[in-house]
Amino acid sequence: MGRDVHRVSLSCSIMDSSTENAVLGSAISPKSTDSFYWEVELESKMEASCAQCYWAFFQVTLIYHLVPEIMGYFNLEADDRMKRNNLSVVNKVVQSSPAVKQPKLGFYSSLNQTHVYTVLPDWGSLPHHVVLRVFQYLPLTDRARASSVCRRWNEVFHIPDLWRKFEFELNQSATSYFNSTHPDLIQQIIKKHAAHLQYVSFKVDSSTESAEAACDILSQLVNCSIQTLGLISTAKPSFMNVSKSHFVSALTVVFVNSKSLSSVKIEDTPVDDPSLKILVANNSDTLRHLKMSSCPHVSSDGILCVADHCQGLRELALNYYMLSDELLLALSSETHVNLEHLRIDVVSQNPGQTEFHSIKSQSWDALTKHSPGVNVVMYFFLYEEELETFFREETPVTHLYFGRLVSKAVLGRIGLNCPRLIELVVCANGFQALDDELICIAERCKNLTALGLSECEVSCSAFIEFVRLCGRRLTQLSVMEEVLIPDGDHSLDEIHTEVSKCLGRMWFPDVMPLW
Repeated sequence: MGRDVHRVSLSCSIMDSSTENAVLGSAISPKSTDSFYWEVELESKMEASCAQCYWAFFQVTLIYHLVPEIMGYFNLEADDRMKRNNLSVVNKVVQSSPAVKQPKLGFYSSLNQTHVYTVLPDWGSLPHHVVLRVFQYLPLTDRARASSVCRRWNEVFHIPDLWRKFEFELNQSATSYFNSTHPDLIQQIIKKHAAHLQYVSFKVDSSTESAEAACDILSQLVNCSIQTLGLISTAKPSFMNVSKSHFVSALTVVFVNSKSLSSVKIEDTPVDDPSLKILVANNSDTLRHLKMSSCPHVSSDGILCVADHCQGLRELALNYYMLSDELLLALSSETHVNLEHLRIDVVSQNPGQTEFHSIKSQSWDALTKHSPGVNVVMYFFLYEEELETFFREETPVTHLYFGRLVSKAVLGRIGLNCPRLIELVVCANGFQALDDELICIAERCKNLTALGLSECEVSCSAFIEFVRLCGRRLTQLSVMEEVLIPDGDHSLDEIHTEVSKCLGRMWFPDVMPLW
């Protein structure tokens, strides 16, 4: 292609499997001779189709995301040319005969008119940093294919900045609709770019094979300095089906070799206390965010070890059984930074469990005194009889989500003992109206700004009173229409008008779509 600009068609974007494999192979192991690059040799039909496809795809992506930057570059180029050559550049537009008066065309009609332009921008001369920006918007496979177009793009493909953030997609075609990272590309990345990886995530599906593949890759990341590590399961159980020894062995490779981890997300995994101690021993000065809900092999002592040694920890996500008075006091020590976010998932560890340990109000007070702006987020996945332990004393929770049935008594205690509450979501309550409980929450929870109600009942009059008490601070209000029960004072037809007046904006209840 050289310096010439070719017109290309997006219809070339469909390639057969043999062409795709050839392109991926070229991206992985590019030829050293100039004959590899398609601007020198276009004798192969596959190379021509691939090149046309990715020039089109590249230009569309380029224009969509980076028009201002690129046009600025081309304007500077044009100015330089004009100064050097003292030439004016005019875009030539070939139109139909001027003797015939042309009617005004609509959008779709104008698309059918053929205009031929003399295209001045030289896409092949774009600087590396502009091409790099475009490559960052491309999925890995498309990025690899595009790297086969020319030498310049292949050079950009191997720039270290392109590999600092990377997601390994390890889905099995038999169990997932998501794409999967090409195995050869994975080996190429580990071989050439492991030292450049800083923000790494692994996305696996429910199959054991995909989780084991993630462990195999983790065990090879010995020459890396990862700052962010995320293990993401698009469906359970995945990592929990992997051998515990295999998983822990692979994970500790990263914990030992990185030494600069600041964010770790290892939820729903068989991580254990000894591996957390290795994490602390090598990354205590840098760890800021740790998410490890649903990790059954981690004890309260294991998480306490993290809190004691990682004084810079700002965000923590864990299960309620790991929470203890000692942990809250450790997070409240004078040497510990202010905690910003504490997420607690409350689930039954054993079928039929109805009793949960309680946390002393003094421990909560110590946390909020040390970190007054902390968000305490609690997700409850319990049955009604399992909630008796909670909210009997003042609790500094800010965000509450109930995924199962919650009783009127529990909601009443929330109104009395959760003065910091900002958001409340109730997904089920049964057929007992929550009128008094909601009004109590509105009166006593002065920070409440968001409410979500579904599968419960509230009279229209009580709901309007609730909104009136909260006023315009209620920025999010999501209530299903079937929740609202008409009474003698208000009907469903009137409620949106009254609520809209109180909120100062238009509001309607949510409606379940009928498919």
